[in-house]
Amino acid sequence: MALNLDTRQRAMLAEMHVRVWSPVMAPEPAPVLETAALAHEPTPVHAPVASPAPHVLVPVVPAAPTAHAAALAAAPVRHETQRPEGLDQMDWAGLQATVASCQACTLCSTRHHTVFGVGAPAPQGQVPQVDWLLVGEAPGENEDLQGQPFVGQAGQLLDNMLRACGLSRAAEAGPEGGGIYITNVLKCRPPGNRNPKPEELAQCEPYLQRQVALLKPKIIVAMGRFAVQSLLQHSVPGVDNTPLGKLRGQVHSYQGVPVVVTYHPAYVLRNLPEKAKVWADLCLAMAQLQGRG
Repeated sequence: MALNLDTRQRAMLAEMHVRVWSPVMAPEPAPVLETAALAHEPTPVHAPVASPAPHVLVPVVPAAPTAHAAALAAAPVRHETQRPEGLDQMDWAGLQATVASCQACTLCSTRHHTVFGVGAPAPQGQVPQVDWLLVGEAPGENEDLQGQPFVGQAGQLLDNMLRACGLSRAAEAGPEGGGIYITNVLKCRPPGNRNPKPEELAQCEPYLQRQVALLKPKIIVAMGRFAVQSLLQHSVPGVDNTPLGKLRGQVHSYQGVPVVVTYHPAYVLRNLPEKAKVWADLCLAMAQLQGRG
């Protein structure tokens, strides 16, 4: 039985050496929290998390440009345009003006002058009266600077050979004809006198077509491989792969006009023994013109 003694009573009993025991009251249990059940679970051990590395900006060094990329960057911007429509209806003056302002291929950015052609004199803007049309390949350096075809050493050789035939580029056609006109397939010089590219020949060929239609020559002399290919591409199968020597000695046709094939004068200058073959080709052209071909 528990004694409920106050402090004074406990002190009196203590003076009389009387021990008093009282049950030790258990402490009130601590309030149970909802998370108490987790107290018996082992505390998870987490691996230390490393602090994120600071973001370092690494400068990107551009790669050195390739030679091709550098060439493209340095190349001038070309503004190429299409040839005007109605080319097949142009008169001589309109055709000359169109060629002079042509920008249909990349050669327009490197030329000094276009080279339309030269021949028998005629009033300004009028079509020259000619029997002969001589077609070369492309202007060279001198031709590009002067705007005239065949003015270098190759031109001198050509003039000498024409003189032997009784012809001159500056002479008017006589009562029996004889006037000549000289032009090239390309009207602009390829840089460095390189070979013409197919797309360049394709852009210029309509100009030559119109020149032939207006001049109405009686004979065409095609001088050099690219002139021959342009003139005979539609009439001679496989002409691109046919050696020039196999096309000589016979009469071909372009727009109904007889065509005689020969070597270019510049080639003859490098191979003088071929001069005799060119003379033979000119004789064939004269015979064709006189009705003996």
